[in-house]
Amino acid sequence: MYKNILFDFGGVVVDFNPRNFLMDRFMNKHAEEVVYDLTFGSQEWLDLDRGVITREEANRLMMENAAHVNREFEVRTVIEEWASMLRTKKTTVRTMKELKAGGYHLFYLTNIPTDIMDELRQRDWFALFDGGVASCDVHLCKPEPEIYTTLMRRYGLAYDESIFVDDSKTNAQAAYNLGITGILYKNPKSFQRALRACGIALE
Repeated sequence: MYKNILFDFGGVVVDFNPRNFLMDRFMNKHAEEVVYDLTFGSQEWLDLDRGVITREEANRLMMENAAHVNREFEVRTVIEEWASMLRTKKTTVRTMKELKAGGYHLFYLTNIPTDIMDELRQRDWFALFDGGVASCDVHLCKPEPEIYTTLMRRYGLAYDESIFVDDSKTNAQAAYNLGITGILYKNPKSFQRALRACGIALE
């Protein structure tokens, strides 16, 4: 019987679709690929998630790399505007409230930089969580098994009583490999169906 629902943030609780973000701004496939590699797909971005570099240092390095390929304007645009896509997914929050009302314990397990984590902590829905682990705080990132086990040990959660929801198949699979039921988040309806398949019926 499931007792705990573990949530990723980006793409599940808040919107996060870098490819669409770049497409909306540049409308040029080649430019989008280059800029993605310089920003969201860069080592600096991974280091931000891991909490081993400051935002200022990461931005400086990304701008230096952009200068080498004459993409300063595009990378500066991403740096200045990317956080605007982190809009709360109201349908997910509504489901979280229903789960909470149903007696389930909610936790977060997310790859996220320190400054964005600080901002999300201020949002109303954050109080729904009983706890969680952010990559920037433990210097581990999904899909590394250690970040999952850190969460489970910290809160004494049973693997077979827990469901993990992520929009990344790799991350959901990593949870499954450890004995946690993994749900791949695609959209609100498929999420509801997956919960029902796990025996969790909501209103």
